[in-house]
Amino acid sequence: MCRSLAYRPTVLAAAATVLALLAFPGSSSAASGKSPKRYVALGDSYTAGPVIPVQRIDPIGCERSTNNYPALIARTLQIRDYTDVSCSGAKTVNMTAPQTVPLGINPPQFDALRRDTDLVTLTIGGNDLGFTEIIFTCARVSATDPFGNPCQREATAGGGDFYAQRIAEAAPKVARVLDGIRARSPHATVLLVGYLRILPPAVGCFPVFPVARGDVPYLDGLEQKFNTMLADQAFSHGAAFVDSYGGSLGHDACKLPGTKWVEGTVPTSPAAPVHPNAIGMKEVADFARETLNNLNETEAVGNLNETEAVG
Repeated sequence: MCRSLAYRPTVLAAAATVLALLAFPGSSSAASGKSPKRYVALGDSYTAGPVIPVQRIDPIGCERSTNNYPALIARTLQIRDYTDVSCSGAKTVNMTAPQTVPLGINPPQFDALRRDTDLVTLTIGGNDLGFTEIIFTCARVSATDPFGNPCQREATAGGGDFYAQRIAEAAPKVARVLDGIRARSPHATVLLVGYLRILPPAVGCFPVFPVARGDVPYLDGLEQKFNTMLADQAFSHGAAFVDSYGGSLGHDACKLPGTKWVEGTVPTSPAAPVHPNAIGMKEVADFARETLNNLNETEAVGNLNETEAVG
């Protein structure tokens, strides 16, 4: 994997931060150095934190943890007005439509947004892409050629790549979500949080994580393309991108417990398969807070330059 591609989301994250400030000058309380007061967390299971203790029951089927990254952000920043409506299995459509889950219904997530909301975080799009489904599909065919790339060959048999096509199809859906947030909460800082790295760049750890050796770089490349798409959408729609993928190199599901931030197909700590564990959630929360700090610094420099120019 070439270095420029591997680190492209980080570059886009910085660009997205700058664009957010240029597109909506003075609109963000977080970006102006003030601690957010009204925080809403949206998203899917990579936000919710299924199985990570302690699980909430509102509704129980959303598998929302009291120690997911939004909860950690809210506690660290001491935000009292904090609402987490993330839900495992959520797709972009569930921002505006209810989601049926076991033993309940999660209302449309956008219902939590208000005009005075000043911080929104979200991780979304993975279920539109079906990335967990892709992982398990590739695991199913891995036994047929454990040293080859049977999943990639299957996905590209028609001349294209139908998994890459799913990424392209998800892009406008993510764009509509970001625009919908801006319409409902025009003064909010919006952080689009990327997905943690699941697999290493090459080789993998078959059969512990049952993906054929040649499919490991293919799947990692797909996740990289997906996160780059998310960064592009953040750049284009006034949000800042939190580069969890780029920041988690060396902490994939093939690493030992205590080092890995994402669990494998058979978890070794309380977390759902192929999902962040408690360590991963803490790291993502740190990435998000770092992004907020960068926004503060960028805005402070901009205000100083403006004052000097006026003077």
